Amino acid sequence: MIDYLIKSFPERKRPPAAIIDGPVKANIRMWDVPTQGSRPHDPLAARDGSIWWTGQLANKLGRLDPKTGAIREYTLKSAFTAPHGLAEDKAGQIWFTGNNLALIGKLDPLTGIVTEYPLPDANAKDPHTLNFDQRGMLWFTVQQANIVGRLDPATGAIKLVTSPTPKSRPYGLQINARGIPVFVEFGANKIATIDPATLAIREYPLPNPDARPRRLAIDPDGMVWYVDFARGYLGRLDLATGAVSEWPSPSGAKSEPYGIVFTKGAVWYKRIRGQAEHHRALRSGQQPVPELGDSGRRRYRAQYGCYPRRQPGDRRQPDQSDRAGRDQIGRAPDGSFFVMAGHSRPKDGVVSARLCPAIHVFLT
Repeated sequence: MIDYLIKSFPERKRPPAAIIDGPVKANIRMWDVPTQGSRPHDPLAARDGSIWWTGQLANKLGRLDPKTGAIREYTLKSAFTAPHGLAEDKAGQIWFTGNNLALIGKLDPLTGIVTEYPLPDANAKDPHTLNFDQRGMLWFTVQQANIVGRLDPATGAIKLVTSPTPKSRPYGLQINARGIPVFVEFGANKIATIDPATLAIREYPLPNPDARPRRLAIDPDGMVWYVDFARGYLGRLDLATGAVSEWPSPSGAKSEPYGIVFTKGAVWYKRIRGQAEHHRALRSGQQPVPELGDSGRRRYRAQYGCYPRRQPGDRRQPDQSDRAGRDQIGRAPDGSFFVMAGHSRPKDGVVSARLCPAIHVFLT
């Protein structure tokens, strides 16, 4: 079976990484997560210094203590929840989106108890990314249902709002300094905000109709930085004026930039395609600095985005992207950043177990 899968569903050819010499260097630390084939996703740096991740195919959340290397996994309440995004509340409880069961969940790390909040609309499928605002309200996107939602942790009340653009696929979501949720529309060339009081959505069209923003980061000046997954671009939106600036990724139009953070005065983003795992950084208000493709003088190679097309044993929803690896980049309180990653390793003849997961931490 394994030989058949390897022969019939080979790794797709990827464009070579464009490694550019520059001053940026990184130290890389790696930890294997306990459950192989779990498809680790959307890392979160908690205030106590721990790193959390979602094990989408294993129905688990995981916690790593980078200081000791201690790892603990928590099995969720309902089978096939398919946890996706993560957020931490002020009490240290970990909230997650239940991608497959259309729910928002909360894990108490001290007890392991999980509380579930089902979405009130039966059509609200695929809850995706979530983040808390400054008042403690939890905002989230529901990608395939074309919805943005708000959950009040004090009462459990959930409100859902449909995006004005049909099939716009609300995806990444962040909260700016004014407490306004900002989200990208992966099915359209738009970025949007939602008014916390009225729930009115305002959309900001991007200049190129082929643009497909996937994730975003917000810098201290309130500028919205985004990755254009479809075109291989990095962009910046000024919410005050609607002005947009764009830069092509050095690895080209098919580099598929995905995760993005703003830390230590620079934008860092991760691209899926290419032979080396690397990032491009932009200093705020300055010209681009080179992509990162090495650790010191030694080039670092890793394989990302290695999922084949859907096959038996792969429990992803049929309408989710088959092209994309599920790598996401996060930022720790000390300014370091990290990604969830995996390389191809068929296991037990099950295609969906082709991820050999690890956590990569990059310290600038």
